[in-house]
Amino acid sequence: MDAAATVREALRELDVSFEESTPGTFVAVLPGERKLRTTVSLVVGPHSLTANAFVVRHPDENSDGVHRWLLQYNAKHPGVAFGIDQFGDVYVVAQLPLVAVKVAEVDQLLGRILDVADTSFNALLELGFAASIRREWAWRVSRGESLANLRAFAHLVDDDPRQP
Repeated sequence: MDAAATVREALRELDVSFEESTPGTFVAVLPGERKLRTTVSLVVGPHSLTANAFVVRHPDENSDGVHRWLLQYNAKHPGVAFGIDQFGDVYVVAQLPLVAVKVAEVDQLLGRILDVADTSFNALLELGFAASIRREWAWRVSRGESLANLRAFAHLVDDDPRQP
């Protein structure tokens, strides 16, 4: 079985929503907890399967702190790495040699990518978007809107009586 067929089989077995725009080029959507969905691009190339997953857009603030955090993470966690594109958007990237493309390895690769994207999401938002989070919190409070999906960031807001 070729690598593209193996990726296709793995995505179907895992019941992952995906599209195959051209043979060997897949876009899969993985459900998460903190990051509600992670979109992963999987491309079967001549020598490897490359995976890229968008995590957050370029930071509004503290770019140096975000980049430092990404590099420190990369140094401690081999196998997948953070990267940035030409716009400064943050991605998780990984590769498998074609000879290693088996259903179980694709499952592990997707699981690792999802874990990294999901567990790092809030930390990256705090580092790169704290002021935006505070503004959004204040806007919602002023209009009596729900703060449910901002509760993870309550510690960033010092003076709100609606903090838990």
